[in-house]
Amino acid sequence: MIIEERIYRIRPGRLATYLRLVREEGLAIQQPILGNLIGYFQTDIGPLNHVVHWWGYADLKDRAERRERLAADPAWQAFTPRLSENIDTMENRILVPTDFSPLR
Repeated sequence: MIIEERIYRIRPGRLATYLRLVREEGLAIQQPILGNLIGYFQTDIGPLNHVVHWWGYADLKDRAERRERLAADPAWQAFTPRLSENIDTMENRILVPTDFSPLR
């Protein structure tokens, strides 16, 4: 298993709008394609206006195939400009569990 960690810095004053869009529309498009949403978080201490979400995949090939399907989805293509206008910066990491991690 691998985890994709996506970290978005949301533009000041737009966090509520971003979260509403994800809650009411985005996840309904993403989850059937991407599958395993492990968690969706917002910062409370430290750098503010950050959103972090974790998606689990079997391996990098599984991730690439699912992300490709999402990118090709017409509903996602129509939705992303509305979501993206709320995002200032985006960061992406692939996390690989250690041999003693509870999530493996």
